[in-house]
Amino acid sequence: MHHSPASHASPASYVREFHRAFGLDARTVPTEVSPELAAHRGELLAEEAAEVAEVSVEGPLDRLAHELADVVYVAYGTALVHGIDLDQVIAEIHRANMSKRGPDGHVARRADGKVLKGEHYRAPDVAEVLRRQGWRGEQG
Repeated sequence: MHHSPASHASPASYVREFHRAFGLDARTVPTEVSPELAAHRGELLAEEAAEVAEVSVEGPLDRLAHELADVVYVAYGTALVHGIDLDQVIAEIHRANMSKRGPDGHVARRADGKVLKGEHYRAPDVAEVLRRQGWRGEQG
């Protein structure tokens, strides 16, 4: 069944719905949380990443797709626990990644194919993105 883009919810909205339904933290301003909660979220994410590593070579592909989605879901949940609008952070990372290509279209690659930072690369300013979201953390 094909859904129109207008009816397509974002990962952030799905995870917000889940957190609200189950009484999990859902902050709206970037906030430091207790070391215990921060550690718990880190453990959840590490567990999901380990599942991806486990199935990435052997498969099957449906299991890999499931585990990748779980990583994204837990990552968005961790951002929500901290009050971070992850979509805005991803947009800033994307801007920085796209700046790896020079104006002439030249792309530097490592032997394994990883795209390297060229001379025109502009690093992401995630702190500035969080400050626009209301974060009062360390000034850059």
